Amino acid sequence: IHPSVQEALMEGRPVVALESTIITHGMAYPLNLSMAREVEGTVRVNGAVPATVGILRGQIHVGLTDEELEFLASSKNAVKVSRRDFPFVLSQGLSGGTTVSGTMIAAHKAGIPVFVTGGIGGVHRDGENTMDVSADLTELGRTPVAVVSAGAKSILDIGRTLEYLETQGVCVAAFGESREFPAFFSRQSGFQAPYHVRDEEEAAKLIDSALGLGLSSGVLIAVPCPQERAASGQVIEEAIQQALSEARSKGITGKEVTPFLLQKLIELTDGKSLDSNLALIQNNAKVGSCIAVALSKIQKARRKGNLPRRGDTTAPQPVVIGGINVDFIAKAWNPDILGGGQTNAGRVRRTFGGVGRNLADYLSRLGQTPLLLSAVGKDEHLQSVLHYCHHMDMSAVLQLEGKSTATYCAVVTSAGELSIGLGDMDIHQQITEQYVSQFKENLCQAPLVCIDGNVPLSTIQYVCQLAKEHQLAVCYEPTDENKASKPFLSDSWKALTYISPNLQELRAINRTLGNPVPAGI
Repeated sequence: IHPSVQEALMEGRPVVALESTIITHGMAYPLNLSMAREVEGTVRVNGAVPATVGILRGQIHVGLTDEELEFLASSKNAVKVSRRDFPFVLSQGLSGGTTVSGTMIAAHKAGIPVFVTGGIGGVHRDGENTMDVSADLTELGRTPVAVVSAGAKSILDIGRTLEYLETQGVCVAAFGESREFPAFFSRQSGFQAPYHVRDEEEAAKLIDSALGLGLSSGVLIAVPCPQERAASGQVIEEAIQQALSEARSKGITGKEVTPFLLQKLIELTDGKSLDSNLALIQNNAKVGSCIAVALSKIQKARRKGNLPRRGDTTAPQPVVIGGINVDFIAKAWNPDILGGGQTNAGRVRRTFGGVGRNLADYLSRLGQTPLLLSAVGKDEHLQSVLHYCHHMDMSAVLQLEGKSTATYCAVVTSAGELSIGLGDMDIHQQITEQYVSQFKENLCQAPLVCIDGNVPLSTIQYVCQLAKEHQLAVCYEPTDENKASKPFLSDSWKALTYISPNLQELRAINRTLGNPVPAGI
């Protein structure tokens, strides 16, 4: 991830993902390069940070330097990379442009919820016989990213494309006053979108609602090409029919069809289709950036506690009690760590963990919206933690003045062996019985209570007593060998429904209970 993109994500600023197949396969050099630069500029002017996604020498890049943009734009051997292509392209060290599908995957993994493109792929004409259906459609059905595009490309069967999106459970909304679903170069397709949003605020609310539901499917915002630059539907349709006929006669199939047809349309329309293409891309970048800014404002307001998500309290929530950590993983390039105060070359990265936080994260991604009871310091890590956990209910987490957010630093060899680990976890002791008891009503109604071994013994005993009295399901994650036995120091463990120890933790629990440990284990 490019440093400017990473910094924006950490600070909760709006970021817009951009695809690169349009650079590698959509336009000729150097027009493709100037277009890419202009689109990134449009994103910046409208208040967001551009993150063009591309594959460079077998590595996924989210956010490209100008030199990297030029490399992709001028490359003669770039691969068109969709979901199916990632394993081969990365393993072979190849370079390529990411399609809508490929860009959605990278954007989601990077934590970017809004992605701008020209037009999505779809069901090709005669697709009912050829089964030529773009992976963009199935990606929209399984990856929670909002795609802002000028509808589907005109060369496709737009009616069947909309039907397929419905089958995939994708929320499709036209942008503006009309429900007319745009046809890429043209403003009209003859088909209505299921919904429409009038402006960026409505679009942002729709996206926020979709993300909050945890459905794991995307949203498609269809933006018509600007009126003054749109192509005539009849002219485009006649050119498409001629281009399709030529593609069939030349035996062009698969992922080569779309680039061929788009290039042929430029020739047959004397450049009118290209002019419309450039206009709609710039317009989509403007609209998408404004949507990303509006969405960022909604998310920031919620993080400050000003805007609770509708529906959060309609059903009892699971409750997770445990630690939040900021982890620093330092991996040396060499198999042996040099001592004596020498600097070891390697890579240091920051991740967000803590057993309790991880459990709450997993439950949130499964659509369960658990209440997390934990503690963080009001320090330099606070905003990064809150941004990373924006999809979780963090409303009850203690934010303590004068305390440090729990941090952990691991130094590992190039082989992945832990050389040394250092932890500053004192703040976990603030997850007290007194604090947790404020949420007794939530606990007593919870369909599931998860608690980790970082929590003080008295808090664990309190939760186990409540579980016994109210027949609650309690999951205990032992965390590590030294903390695993906390519930087993008394009869508290009898209230537990489920524990998940590793072998060392199970050994420690057995010793605490006075049970023999079988030989050889």
